[in-house]
Amino acid sequence: MRTQIAKDLGLEFPIFAFTHCRDVAAAVSKAGGLGVLGIAGHSAKELSVELEWIENEIGDKPYGVDLLLPAKYVGSNTVLDEEQLDDKIPPEYYQFLDELLAKHEIPALPKGQKLRREIAVGYEQQREVIELVFEHRISLIASALGPPPKWMIDQGRAKGIKVAALAGTVEHARRHVEAGVDIVVAQGYEAGGHTGEISTMVLVPEVVDAVAPTPVLAAGGIGNGRQVTAALALGAQGVWTGSVWLTTAEAETHPVVKEKFLKATSKDTVRSRSLTGKPARQLKSAWTEAWSDPANPDPLPMPLQPRLVREALARIHRTAHKNPGAEQLINYYVGQIVGSLNQVKSVRSVVEEFAQEYAETMERLDDWAE
Repeated sequence: MRTQIAKDLGLEFPIFAFTHCRDVAAAVSKAGGLGVLGIAGHSAKELSVELEWIENEIGDKPYGVDLLLPAKYVGSNTVLDEEQLDDKIPPEYYQFLDELLAKHEIPALPKGQKLRREIAVGYEQQREVIELVFEHRISLIASALGPPPKWMIDQGRAKGIKVAALAGTVEHARRHVEAGVDIVVAQGYEAGGHTGEISTMVLVPEVVDAVAPTPVLAAGGIGNGRQVTAALALGAQGVWTGSVWLTTAEAETHPVVKEKFLKATSKDTVRSRSLTGKPARQLKSAWTEAWSDPANPDPLPMPLQPRLVREALARIHRTAHKNPGAEQLINYYVGQIVGSLNQVKSVRSVVEEFAQEYAETMERLDDWAE
């Protein structure tokens, strides 16, 4: 698996692991892949602590970061403050949420409990965070939902840091290359989180052909060595993985959600706008069912939906371990590969199984070619 991109980044395996958990990111890098920490929702102060921890943990191993840079969102043509954004949320949406939480008997948050920092959107709104990560020794910075700005690409090039961008269509991929990215991540319909409508098997070779010689990583539905082999056969130089790490021993996935993942089948996910305002594949739950009911309001666009639901989600997460109603509602982003995630393993074990099954698959294919 020593593809050119693996050689360029000093990887033993071209396995890129997107995760919101610093322990997983560090463990993947230490095992020979490249851990990529999702930094959406971090303040600059919080992020500095996380990145310093990773760097102390992995030594001279490479790692990367990923952030949300949507091209279209409410306020993309102007700058709206928090009060102006809140004014755009209709009162009936709060009423719907109140009724949903009351139906499932979700208690209020303790007085004074602070909410998690919401996801910032927009290039300039995230400039402080982007500037901060360039001060660290990252090897890669990736943009999800849109092409990175020129100044970000220029900084990456000046510092020798690879700039990647995720694409769900050939058009998106071409746009990223025109912007100057070093790597395109072709993410198929099966993937967890924000994803498009074209399957990985179809999308990857289309993108590879469209953006050559820019290297492509395959994403979506990749959770074992056979799927890694398939991705390389389609022309990708590596794989971008996410869901497979959510059930690892190191993952900070909510215990109730992790247990749901371990029991889920590949049919138990849905693309829903109910968490971020953009289509994102996640586990089916009473939450997604409520938001998909035609009798209820449609999810709002980004960033209004995250602002609307962040307190409700905090209330659900806080009591899901002991409250049946919260257990029914709680969910998280995950791809269709969740049907294969039925056992808790260490990150190193997952990486080793990737490599072993890849080698066995290549050997079998060689036998067939004789």
